[in-house]
Amino acid sequence: MVDQQVEIEKALTILKRGGLILYPTDTVWGIGCDATNPGAIDKIYQLKQRAESKSMICLVSDFKMLQQYVEEVPEVAYDILKYATKATTIIYDRPLRVAENIIADDNTLGIRVVRDPFCGRLIRKLKRPIVSTSANISGKPAPKNFEEISTVILEGVDYVVNLPLQNKGAKPSSIIKIGGDSTVKIIRK
Repeated sequence: MVDQQVEIEKALTILKRGGLILYPTDTVWGIGCDATNPGAIDKIYQLKQRAESKSMICLVSDFKMLQQYVEEVPEVAYDILKYATKATTIIYDRPLRVAENIIADDNTLGIRVVRDPFCGRLIRKLKRPIVSTSANISGKPAPKNFEEISTVILEGVDYVVNLPLQNKGAKPSSIIKIGGDSTVKIIRK
């Protein structure tokens, strides 16, 4: 039996050093790093062979942390997250205190409040959001399970978290954009 606390400590050490982890998120297997570390984010872009113009999302542990990294969380966001039946990423205007190279050109950032206990504990211990992007080379299909993750990705990260993916359905999150006027636009169901 793998000890979740041991895995959190190992992942935390890597994240604090600016390294990359491969970890089970509340949706799919993800590549992650400290969302406040531009050098670590650059490593993800290189590993995924992804253009920096394609933004990534980050994960926070709870509403309190969300409020620390967005200038203003629209009231409608709380309602959406409260009633969402699946993992939901919301794209917010004017993110704060994250690395510039994770923010989209229009000054927005997709952020998800996690429900997964491992992710929540890891983020709380790090005390900062972590990047979450699918564990694939850009343009290739996202892996539905660990066995589908390419060798390039497995060898390109600094640590692979030794825990199973809790979400057996392995589907990416819904993505919703909330405009400054509280208009809601569904990007991905």
